[in-house]
Amino acid sequence: MELTTLRAISPVDGRYASKAAPLRDIFSEFGLIRFRVLVEVRWLQFLADEPAIAELPPLPGHLKDMLNRVVDRFAGEDAARVKAIEATTNHDVKAVEYFLGERLGEGADASRVRGFIHFGCTSEDVNNLAYALMLRHGRDDVLLPAMRELGASLDAMARQHAGLAMLSRTHGQTASPTTLGKEIANVAERLRLQRRGLQQVAVRGKFNGAVGNFNAHAAAYPDVDWPALSARFMESLGLAPNAFTTQIEPHDWIAEYCHALSRYNTVLTDLCRDVWGYISLGYFRQRRVEGEVGSSTMPHKINPIDFENAEGNLGVANALLGHFADKLPISRWQRDLTDSTVLRNLGVALAHSLIAIESARRGLGKLQADPDRIAADLESAWEVLGEAVQTVMRRYGIDEPYEKLKALTRGRRIDRDAMAAFIRSLEIPEAEKERLLGLTPSTYTGLAESLTRSR
Repeated sequence: MELTTLRAISPVDGRYASKAAPLRDIFSEFGLIRFRVLVEVRWLQFLADEPAIAELPPLPGHLKDMLNRVVDRFAGEDAARVKAIEATTNHDVKAVEYFLGERLGEGADASRVRGFIHFGCTSEDVNNLAYALMLRHGRDDVLLPAMRELGASLDAMARQHAGLAMLSRTHGQTASPTTLGKEIANVAERLRLQRRGLQQVAVRGKFNGAVGNFNAHAAAYPDVDWPALSARFMESLGLAPNAFTTQIEPHDWIAEYCHALSRYNTVLTDLCRDVWGYISLGYFRQRRVEGEVGSSTMPHKINPIDFENAEGNLGVANALLGHFADKLPISRWQRDLTDSTVLRNLGVALAHSLIAIESARRGLGKLQADPDRIAADLESAWEVLGEAVQTVMRRYGIDEPYEKLKALTRGRRIDRDAMAAFIRSLEIPEAEKERLLGLTPSTYTGLAESLTRSR
């Protein structure tokens, strides 16, 4: 039966297929083949431009143009041809080599060039650069733009609500007030720092032969500075060279990449859970979407499904990213194949991350703060001014200020009159009494608004 999104095993290719679409041509089998072809073509072109490789003359214009078209216009039928060749070779990278040999065609020019396809390479030279390019494009072209859009949404909300006083809750209990904008700014700043950490991970590659020593290269051209040439080739692809490897690039940078993305996802999970809680408290209302149903039996409900969806996908992503970071840097002796099947799942983790980021951003777009509900909570929590009053008492040398406020407020609900009576009883300057008497839970927000607007 034909495979459709309804029959996909993974929700990334089923229910969430449209949301994961920006990553599909990067991390699919098609994407992997496309990047392998790119690496093989660029290596051939690079060698042809090297004077030291005398037996490979500069490529004639028609071959250079043809190879560029293979890379630039690589399509589904090209990937299908590679897979058809693989059905015979039972080797995926060798199939790419044969595919390019076919595309070169016949003739004297092609004959001189054909033997230098995949020259000096082990399959892992091509594979590790392909995955490096996939991870770089997935990060730079898809994830980082989505993260920036989410960050922009949070920044706008933080500015909008910079001065909207809100009751804090530490340990789930009433605590010194803040502003809604400041709480949003806190998370926006955390996400920005983690996004920057992911962006700064160096994407590395190796291109040094079967066991990392340029054995075959040196046998063929003993006078060529292969480490320097290899480094220049990788840098031409925008990759950082890793000079000391076995047959495989050790994947330490991929672990760093996964850890950086996982940290971003963890902060986003924190945001989703907090927003879920604020919706439950009534601090946020959710805009109604015409035609949507919140419950199959309770028609009044508008559930915070976007934040729940994001939290669930972030959990799946981080479980995979954690496994990648733990497993990929470990390989027996000069190489085992346990990384191969794991690397093929990199796109799955990025897809769940992308789905979560977009779900969170969509959810934020539906939120409306409820100032009346937020103000009602503040008005019922005059006890939170105990911190301010006892700190002013300390300034003026009153004995046991903390203990006196503790006796008044701990475990109790204190109203305006009770707090005012206590303040009036204090032996402090009258001007200070008046300042404290003018303080309310909604004005006791410290520098929250100015801190938020300073970002």
